[in-house]
Amino acid sequence: MLGRALSQAVDRVQHCAMCNTFTEHAVCETCLDTERNPALLCVVETPGDQLMIEQTLTFKGLYFVLMGRLSPLDGIGPKDIHLDKLISRATDGIVQEVVLATNFTNEGEATAHYISETLKARGLKVSRLARGVPVGGELEYVDAGTIARAMLDRRTT
Repeated sequence: MLGRALSQAVDRVQHCAMCNTFTEHAVCETCLDTERNPALLCVVETPGDQLMIEQTLTFKGLYFVLMGRLSPLDGIGPKDIHLDKLISRATDGIVQEVVLATNFTNEGEATAHYISETLKARGLKVSRLARGVPVGGELEYVDAGTIARAMLDRRTT
C-alpha cells in the first residue's frame, strides 16, 4: 500500500512550469490564481518557505521556488537552483518587482546577492525580505547578530 502510494507520487508529482514548485499539474494552483498580482514575484528556497509566507496572508503576488541555494563548497551553482528559469520568468515583461525571500544563512544571503545583481543588471526592481527582532521577542533573549542587523536596518517611525 505505502509502496504503491510512493510510486504514484513519483509518477504524478512534477515541477510547475511557471514557479518550479511541486505540483501534480503542469501549472500549480497558485500560478493559476487570477486574484494574485503577476507583477510581483517572490523568490524562495523551498516549497516549505513558500508555504510559510502563504500562511502570513500578506503576500498576494506569485512565486519562484529555487529548490535550493547557492553553495560553492557543496558544488551547488546557479544551474542547480534553476537561475536561468528564474531570469526568464522575471524578465517576461510582466514582473515589475522581485522580492528575495531566501533564508538568512550565509548561503541564503549569497544566493540573494547573486540573484539581486543578476536581475538589477536587467533593469528589474529587486527588494529583500526584512529581518530583525521577532514580534513578541525580548531583547535579552535575542542573539547579538539579530539585534545588530535590526539596528543597521532600522527605519524611521
